[in-house]
Amino acid sequence: MADGILKVGQITNSAGSGNITIGSGVTVNVNRPSFYSYLNTTQSISDSTDTTVQMAAELWDTDSAFNTSTYKFTVPTGQAGKYWFYGAIQLQNLTNEDEARAMIYKNSSTRLTASRYFQGQNGTINYQCGVAADLLVGDTVEFKTRQVSGGAKNAEGTFDVSYFLGYKLGI
Repeated sequence: MADGILKVGQITNSAGSGNITIGSGVTVNVNRPSFYSYLNTTQSISDSTDTTVQMAAELWDTDSAFNTSTYKFTVPTGQAGKYWFYGAIQLQNLTNEDEARAMIYKNSSTRLTASRYFQGQNGTINYQCGVAADLLVGDTVEFKTRQVSGGAKNAEGTFDVSYFLGYKLGI
């Protein structure tokens, strides 16, 4: 049998209703595409500028839809729908007067969500944000940060402190 797409309006069991049993060895693709990208080096974050976090490494990318050169996820052909995205970042050497914010953007210009500004903390801080979005084929999504300190600050680059992930919701 050739690989392909089966499109049906309704599937029932042999009695005409009820549950269908899926045999072993069959993969049911839910929550795909999905990806987990992360900052794998220290990145300097400019003062008072929305900066794309350079997530140049991946733990996974089911559909090769996250670009580790542009740091953006692009909705693949046939995968329009509702998605969940979550990003986290860690900045070093903040003072009580500094501010920081995490943001998720659609198509580079539309901010979908942002964390509140963090202020009044000294040292290294972690902050994050998440959002559900209804996307079309070709839409891009990226994770940005903004810090206001009067100078550049460094974002730490490891898979467990500065990362961006997303997946299609199975609804």
